[in-house]
Amino acid sequence: MTVARSVALFVVAALFEIGGAWLVWQGTREHRGLLWVGAGVIALGLYGFVATLQPDGEFGRILAAYGGVFVAGSIGWGIVADGYRPDRFDLAGAAVCLVGMAIIMYAPRGG
Repeated sequence: MTVARSVALFVVAALFEIGGAWLVWQGTREHRGLLWVGAGVIALGLYGFVATLQPDGEFGRILAAYGGVFVAGSIGWGIVADGYRPDRFDLAGAAVCLVGMAIIMYAPRGG
C-alpha cells in the first residue's frame, strides 16, 4: 500500500508542477495574462507541499526520484495539452527515467 500511495503522490505532484509551469508559460509566452501566471504560481506551491507527503523522509531521495516522474509526465503533458508527438528516443528516455525513479524509491534497503 505504501508504494501505491507514493506513486499516487508522485502523479499529483507532477500534475501540480507541470501544470503550474505550463500555466506560467501560457500566461507569459502566449500572452494569456497574469491570472494564468498566478494560477501557475499557486499550482507550483501546491507541488512543493505534496512532495512533503511522501512516506520516505529523505528529501534528496524524493526529489531525485521525482525527476523521473517529471520527465515522463512532461512528455505526457505535451502530448495532451500541446499536441506534441514524441519520437522513440523521447519515449525511451522517459522509460529510463521511470526505471531510475523506481530503483531510487522502491529498491529494498537493508538497513
